[in-house]
Amino acid sequence: MKRAKILGITVAVALAAAIGAGALYGRDIVDGMRFEKAMHEIGEAEKTGPWPQPHETCFVCHGPRGQSLNAWYPALTGQPKTYIAAQLHAFASDHRSNPYMGPLAKDLTNAQIDALADYFAQQAPARNEEVTADATLEKRGLALVQARSCQACHGEKLMGKDQAPRLAGQGEDYLAKQLADFKAGARKDPTGAMNGIAATLSSDDVPAVARYLAGMSPGR
Repeated sequence: MKRAKILGITVAVALAAAIGAGALYGRDIVDGMRFEKAMHEIGEAEKTGPWPQPHETCFVCHGPRGQSLNAWYPALTGQPKTYIAAQLHAFASDHRSNPYMGPLAKDLTNAQIDALADYFAQQAPARNEEVTADATLEKRGLALVQARSCQACHGEKLMGKDQAPRLAGQGEDYLAKQLADFKAGARKDPTGAMNGIAATLSSDDVPAVARYLAGMSPGR
């Protein structure tokens, strides 16, 4: 996809967001503005050297070197290379739907996807946020994580493995949203495992799991 076409999509998304402006759509508007800024940064980077230059492409949403400091946007630091590459390909093929990541991923070559995945996988991870301590909620989250054997796919320390992402230290809002999407079928796991597991979680279980995982300190 040509960059001009992507920028045209950006304008259309921004206009649509503006028309539907209001508190209910505030996050969508912010996402659209971040996307537009990201495209501008990428365009500026291409004037000075070959792309991708990781430190100046994805930071608008995902933070410097991919370390998000926002509970809504996932950190890319320390994610398995295989997982990052698989998600970028999924966005590019619309197997994972997202109005902002889709157009960005479609404009990437396989070599660029591999370079980005390798770069972020090598970055030291940290927690996205400082979550408020809640012993009862965290205890419930731990019990649910252990009961569902999350370590079997995501690794002993929940740092991710192969095509399973790092969960430890991700933003609480992001984790809760992904679990809710898996539960509702809005996001689909190619293996079906996450959809099946999420379906067993109640509306009270989801925030407990998200709080426990967000409070973990990621370590290799």
